[in-house]
Amino acid sequence: MFSFSPAHSLLRHFNFRYTDKKIPFLLILHSPLTSSPTEPCSPQNFDPINATDLIIKQHWSELKSLIGTATTPTQFLNFLFNSNVGSEALLRYFNWSERYYGVSHGLDLNFRLVSSLAIDKRYSDIRARMHSMVKTGLQSNAAIFHTISSSGNQHGMKSILVDMLVLAYVKNSKIQLAVEAFDCSDVYRYKLSVFSCNPLLSALVRDGMVNAVERIYKGMIRRRINPNLITFNTVINGFCKMGALQRAMDLIQDMKSWGFSPSVVTYNTLINGYCKNGESGRMFKADRIFRDMLAENVLPNVVTFNTLIDGYCKDENVGTALSLLDEMKRRELASNVVTYNCLIYGFCSEGDVEKSLGLLEEMKLLDIKPNLITYNGIIGGFCKKGLMEQAKGLLDEMVKTGLIPTIVTYNALLSGFCQLGKMDDALLMHDEISGKGVESIISTYNLLISGLCKTGDMKGVSKLLDVMDEKEVKANQMTYNILIDSLCVKGKPRKGMKLFNEMSEVGLKPSSSTYNALIAGFCGIGNLRTALNLKKRMEKNGNLANVITYNVLIKHMCGRGKHMDANRLLNQMLENGLVPNRDTYDIIRVEMLDKGFVPDIDGHLYNRALC
Repeated sequence: MFSFSPAHSLLRHFNFRYTDKKIPFLLILHSPLTSSPTEPCSPQNFDPINATDLIIKQHWSELKSLIGTATTPTQFLNFLFNSNVGSEALLRYFNWSERYYGVSHGLDLNFRLVSSLAIDKRYSDIRARMHSMVKTGLQSNAAIFHTISSSGNQHGMKSILVDMLVLAYVKNSKIQLAVEAFDCSDVYRYKLSVFSCNPLLSALVRDGMVNAVERIYKGMIRRRINPNLITFNTVINGFCKMGALQRAMDLIQDMKSWGFSPSVVTYNTLINGYCKNGESGRMFKADRIFRDMLAENVLPNVVTFNTLIDGYCKDENVGTALSLLDEMKRRELASNVVTYNCLIYGFCSEGDVEKSLGLLEEMKLLDIKPNLITYNGIIGGFCKKGLMEQAKGLLDEMVKTGLIPTIVTYNALLSGFCQLGKMDDALLMHDEISGKGVESIISTYNLLISGLCKTGDMKGVSKLLDVMDEKEVKANQMTYNILIDSLCVKGKPRKGMKLFNEMSEVGLKPSSSTYNALIAGFCGIGNLRTALNLKKRMEKNGNLANVITYNVLIKHMCGRGKHMDANRLLNQMLENGLVPNRDTYDIIRVEMLDKGFVPDIDGHLYNRALC
């Protein structure tokens, strides 16, 4: 325990704990008979029984008089500590004095209180105290660990306190400090538990600090903090989110060596990882995990099927996704709105809006209530096909069901009008939604600006930019790309360069699309030198030239009769590992072969398509 100051109480030689039991005889002998509740206390006349009684009964006005002006709230707290007052009174006074006087009692007194609570096994109060201390953020980990190490260790309380400290940091979203406390506990040889480490791992995954997940996990194993199923599932989730899918798979073996069998959560996490973060053949691997799951007699649930259905739809394999819905029906596993939304978006992305409408009707028959995402998907499908009347009709149906359209809904409609060049309809709808109080976002303005640029209405663009300025909607990279591309297409790349320079001034980084638009613009007016300089600048700033960049340069080099320079660029493109696309082959055929120039593909695999 903490050492008590020898100057505070005549009773320091006697080890009494004062509760609401009978008053010890020695206390009567040492208590001044003339003291009253309102007389300011001092070390000489401090009456712990009277003080305890006032605190327990919450007679705060009398307690304030007792503290008086000659004693500070912190000194009074020390009187209580040195008189071995019970933990209930200590805690009540501690909280009241901090709240009423606005004082912070300091780290040593906090841990004296915690030690008193620990003796009485009041762990929930200890957790609350640690939470309060961490929330203020006034103490560093170094100071906290020094104080803990200097205190007593009854009932192994040091490790318990540090365990609670890590958990308190996590619950207060102070994850870096939690990691620091985890490391400090290793230095001080305090044993943490899985009950603090698991929440820490979950927080690291949630906040995207997945590189720290593996280090904490390995630290747990090295320090013999026994993991459980939640530990493994959390770490596997972390690996999946960072795209380290093989490491996630390897962890299954670790899991089994600890005596844990993968659960449905484990398999769902792995399947989701491959569906969302896998590379080529990701759905083949996801399906393999699904079959392993079935072989291990782990029953898939609706999350399993929804994840696979979504993955197949995004992989443009809606047929397989639909067969999984049939499999769910065979297993008598109830599908939900997420299941149908995935399929609806899948069919709409393939342009099959009729199948999406059929799924919508099926949902209604199954009493699965379509939501905003359902309607947005089908409305977007109609708009992509230019079927604006059908899209507006579905919007009306959606409103009748009580759903309120969002800016995402209206963006789909605006996009449809813009694609058809119906800018009057688009602008009219934009005015209508503004009148309904629906705030336009930057993507809304980008859609309209792009549409106006395509129709050559630059005055309309200027008006929209003024509206954005009035509403304090900041232009983003896409806004600049649209404007720069429009200027370059119109043969005004120098004006485009002014906007390009403005991007840096407002803190926006140009993308490959920005550079490609300018390169095409300068090539279009015959200024190949500036175009090539832009390519160098592009690569210097970390934007690698892509196939589009090379196609533009090769085409215009050939157009100027610079076939050897074009050939060098072609070889450079292949050396950089870029795969020629259909446009590349067309350029080589039309601009090189048809004009009698056979490209020399030095050291590269011969490709029939190039000849």
